[in-house]
Amino acid sequence: MKKTIQRFEYGTLRIGEDGFNKNHWKAFVKLNEVNSSKYFEVLHNGLKFNHYVGVIQVDNILVEILPKADKDDDDSKWQGVLIGMLKACGKLKAESNDSANVKRQHLNLLEVYFELYLKEIEKLQRQGLIKQYRKNTENVKALKGKLEFSGNIRHNLVHKERFYTTHQVYDVDHKLHQVLNVALKIVSQFTKGTRLSNLSSRVNLGFPQVANINVTASLLKKLKLNRKSAHYSYALELARLIILNYSPDIKGGQEKMLSLLFNMNDLWEEYVLVRLRQWNIENNLGFTIKGQSTNTFIGNHYLKPDIVLEKDNETFVIDTKWKRPQGSASVQDLRQMYTYCRYWNATKAMLLYPGSPTKSTSYKTFTTDDYQNHNTEVKVIKHLCKLGFVSVLEHDSNKLSQKLGQSIFNLLKINP
Repeated sequence: MKKTIQRFEYGTLRIGEDGFNKNHWKAFVKLNEVNSSKYFEVLHNGLKFNHYVGVIQVDNILVEILPKADKDDDDSKWQGVLIGMLKACGKLKAESNDSANVKRQHLNLLEVYFELYLKEIEKLQRQGLIKQYRKNTENVKALKGKLEFSGNIRHNLVHKERFYTTHQVYDVDHKLHQVLNVALKIVSQFTKGTRLSNLSSRVNLGFPQVANINVTASLLKKLKLNRKSAHYSYALELARLIILNYSPDIKGGQEKMLSLLFNMNDLWEEYVLVRLRQWNIENNLGFTIKGQSTNTFIGNHYLKPDIVLEKDNETFVIDTKWKRPQGSASVQDLRQMYTYCRYWNATKAMLLYPGSPTKSTSYKTFTTDDYQNHNTEVKVIKHLCKLGFVSVLEHDSNKLSQKLGQSIFNLLKINP
């Protein structure tokens, strides 16, 4: 029976806690090593998680690493935050009919993705799996396609009635289905004995027999969809996520491991960008909002603030930070914001953190610069910066705040 262990970001997990043993620890260490040691800090007989959140399953142990911006909050308030943010950012594209289980917060992220994938394959089966042309090289009884002379001599020296040819075949055994089949097999391994076991068996039973292939990142990158196969896009996206995060021999073939981990800093930035654009459109504010806007700095180096808002002659810069500062922002962050203001001629800049809005500071003037144009007129530009905090959750609720965009605009002193 699978055991679930829950920890929050920057928490620890030690051998002996909740059934976590030394073999699990070794598998986690190996996973961390092959990913440049970015997922967590390895302790003596334990692990300390950082800003990567999600799920890692090793055999019968599933570890959930959940985001939590406020350590003083009740743990249960933050259990649905990761799934909610992934859905808002389009990383979980569940439709209303298929998302009933997604809304149940006791499900882990792997179950959510597995169920979405199985439902998506089931939908493709109902619509009818497409056929494609592919090249096939084999012995046939009638000459068709291109005769492979060397192969024909090697295979048919005795059987003169056969032909070894390369010819086109029109069927369901093509690259798209071969990739989907690899992901189906992975899902089948990890859903045995779970509530998804029956659904997995049913989908596998209805899926055609196709060739087994070794799927790599480069192969997935080369796959192209056309008008006929466009409706395969979401199933292929989910298959890519499952396959690339599966490590069947992460520990000498003894432990089967699958991990889905997300950088919380990147997810927070993307979530803020989505909410800002949503509020901007809904209220017809007329701002141009860019994410990761770049500007040449020195040589091949670039400046890249997280979010830039522009309207008329005003520019606002936002840098998102998921981990809250101890007291004030670091000097390095403040210098970075000053540089952004100079290069984007920004009126206001803000370091944005999750937290109580009451912690937000007032604007402070970086400096006053005098620019002289060709008419010897002096233009004075003030660069202002502040620390902004916004509530991720609704007040006294575990639901994501629907007014995050409005709150950020208010912090910037921009009102509809």
